[in-house]
Amino acid sequence: MKQFVLTPAAGKRLIAQGIAAHPAVGSALEKGTIVIVAGTTNGYVAEEVLARIGRAKDFSKKRFFRGATLPPARAESEGAAPASAGQAKFPGDVVIAKGAWLEGKTIFDVADDLREGDVVLKGANALDLAMRRAAIFVLHPKAGTIGAAVQAAVGRRVRLILPVGVEKRVDGDLDDLAARANAPGSRGPCLFPVPGEVFTEIDAIALLTGASACITGAGGIGGAEGCVWLGVEGTPEQMDAAEKLIGSVAGEPPFPIE
Repeated sequence: MKQFVLTPAAGKRLIAQGIAAHPAVGSALEKGTIVIVAGTTNGYVAEEVLARIGRAKDFSKKRFFRGATLPPARAESEGAAPASAGQAKFPGDVVIAKGAWLEGKTIFDVADDLREGDVVLKGANALDLAMRRAAIFVLHPKAGTIGAAVQAAVGRRVRLILPVGVEKRVDGDLDDLAARANAPGSRGPCLFPVPGEVFTEIDAIALLTGASACITGAGGIGGAEGCVWLGVEGTPEQMDAAEKLIGSVAGEPPFPIE
C-alpha cells in the first residue's frame, strides 16, 4: 500500500475525470442526453465532460450551483443560511443532447423527455460509504432538482449517477438520519436518501487505473482541512498509473466562489 493526501478540490477533479471516462456517460454523450445538475463537484464534472466535445473553454464553474455550504460567519454576513447560500447569476445546468450542449437549459426543461440510456449526474451532501448510498439536502417544497431526477430514474430507467466526495461521509443509517431531519419541528435542510450509483474518488481510481483504494485517515490544517488519506494498492503498473493520476490533480485550487 502507498498512501496519498487528497484535498477536497483534488478529489472533485479526480471524480470528474472518472465520470468523463464512465462507460454510461460515454454512451449517452454519443447517442442520448446527459444532464449535469449544477453543483460544486459537478462544476468539475461539467468541465471534463464538455472537454470531450470541445466546449470546456466556453464553460465556467464559478457560478455553477444553486446553493452551497459556507462557513457560518460568512453565510451570516451575506444574509444566507450556511447550507443554502445562493447566487444571482445562475447559468443553468449543463444539458448535452447527442453531443451538443444545449446552453441555458436546466433539468426541468428536459426531465420529462429523458429516457432509458440517458444519464443524470447529481451531486450529494451525505455519503454512507459502506452501503454505497447517498442523500441530498432539500430546501425546495417539491424536492427541487433531485425530485425531477428521481422521477426520471425510477419512472423511466434513466441512469442516475451521484458524483460525491468521500469528505461527505456520515455515520449512521441515512434513512434514520432523514427521518429525524425531516420530522415536523426540525430545522435546517431536509434530507433525501436517493437511489442511484454513488461515484467517489475511490471509484475514479479504480476506473482510471485498476488500483483499489481505501481511506486510512483524514483531516489537516493550512489548506488541508477536509483532506483524506487514501491508501492505494495494486499491481506495479496500476500503482504507477495511480501515482501519476493523483499527482496530476494534487495542485487543484479550491473552488472559486466570490
